[in-house]
Amino acid sequence: MRLKKNAIWIILLVLIFLMSACSNTADIENEKSEDELILAIGGEPDDGFDPATGWGRYGSPLFQSTLVTYDQDFNIQNDLATSYEVSEDGLEWTIVIRDDVTFTDGEALTADDVVFTFETAKESGSIIDLSNLDRVEGIDDYTVKFTLREPESTFIYLLASTGIVPVHAYNDNYNENPVGSGPFQLVQWDKGQQIIVEANPDYYGEKPFFKKLTFLFLSEDAAFAAAKTGAVDVVSVPPAFAGEEIAGMQLVELESVDNRGIMFPYVSEGDETAEGAPIGNEVTADSAIRQAINVGLDRQAFVDGVLEGFGTPAYSTADHLPWWNPDTVIEDANLQLANQILKEAGWLEKEDGIREKDGLTAEFTLLYPAGDQIRQSLSIAFAEMIKPLGIKVTTEGKSWNEIEYLMYSHPVMMGWGSHDPLEIYNLYSSKTRGIGYYNANYYSNPVVDDYLNQALRATSEEEANSYWKKAQWDGETGFSAQGDAPWAWLVNLNHLYFIDENLVIGEQKIQPHGHGWPITDFIEQWRWEE
Repeated sequence: MRLKKNAIWIILLVLIFLMSACSNTADIENEKSEDELILAIGGEPDDGFDPATGWGRYGSPLFQSTLVTYDQDFNIQNDLATSYEVSEDGLEWTIVIRDDVTFTDGEALTADDVVFTFETAKESGSIIDLSNLDRVEGIDDYTVKFTLREPESTFIYLLASTGIVPVHAYNDNYNENPVGSGPFQLVQWDKGQQIIVEANPDYYGEKPFFKKLTFLFLSEDAAFAAAKTGAVDVVSVPPAFAGEEIAGMQLVELESVDNRGIMFPYVSEGDETAEGAPIGNEVTADSAIRQAINVGLDRQAFVDGVLEGFGTPAYSTADHLPWWNPDTVIEDANLQLANQILKEAGWLEKEDGIREKDGLTAEFTLLYPAGDQIRQSLSIAFAEMIKPLGIKVTTEGKSWNEIEYLMYSHPVMMGWGSHDPLEIYNLYSSKTRGIGYYNANYYSNPVVDDYLNQALRATSEEEANSYWKKAQWDGETGFSAQGDAPWAWLVNLNHLYFIDENLVIGEQKIQPHGHGWPITDFIEQWRWEE
């Protein structure tokens, strides 16, 4: 794809922007130091940099430390923690932390800060779900005990994603002026333009090679134009730009569980939510419709066509993560089998080619968020792909406010993808039906519920993962396309970056959903090629 005709103007605007942004730190004509990087890898965090309200959930919190962390293979490693123990009943988690850590203002990090962080996060009403945390207390200056109401295997993921904030320096403006103990510290934030961070000289972990990072907040067009001029070292790009060539830069594709799929209303019509929104859809409530669609989809065609090859077929919300069941894979589209499923279930073709069953026509409207080009294209391609099944699909873009009202009764092109298996529970447990965007299709299966509860109450990751996998498919039932098929997962997006050809970023984890800056997870290990 070629740049638009106004690319010259975009480049000029970018240069003006960069000159303005750099005026307070250095003369733009001076050559950038070897230990500095300029990045344009995503939007400005709407809620700032407060872990207690969700900052760092989809990548490194940069400015704060976490108790534990993941390595590239999703093995738990100590960060602030030196050890942790879980009681036999799974209710008590006792964590010993380092005694040599200070915040960037020189104050020591102790158990009091850990207690304060989790109490604050619990009371924040944010996306951090600590409802199962009964209490957290400091046993001594460097030992913390968490007591849960019920065993929760996924609690480890909260410990890995919640950055620790200082009790002495936390206030209403903390999100804009974060004080932490992480590898970097925020030194400047020009709203709507950039943030500048510098390496924390007192960081206890691996010292970052790069001493200064500048994150630019640019539109996709402007960010790409900046890369073309050599103004940035790392830039995230959509698939439409990935086929371009940029002198001195290489395209890096990172696999992700940043998925897109269709949520089908699972129950029949007739009910409504407390707000009066209709629940259920007679067509998608028929398991034959859902299963035939899943069998008949050519997922690779979505990758090749809509994503221009920059993605992978999706079969679940957690493909290739430790709790994923590979038996959920449907290798090839099988239109013959899909049509057979429909015919045997009583869905017969009319003269116009559309199927009908007991006077009900096999048709529905698929909703997608207006303005999301990828979801729109996936929706249109989906509607065309299942025409041979005799199912008529109309696609329609809506605002999220409109979708929030209609999603209980209409299929919706959704997107998820987390490093926390609790997302599986939230999407498929009967206890979460109608709660937020999660189980908005009102899916329920008592066998699946039992597996999900056993996974959640397990006292080891290995045991928990075995139950997460069974919930997907145990050979007879499950929530995957092999079983009840309440979703049709289509694709996982590759996260795409143009990176300076001499910059080494090392091995990365499978990326989560695109919120935040997940590529920064191991940024302290980045360095120039020797």
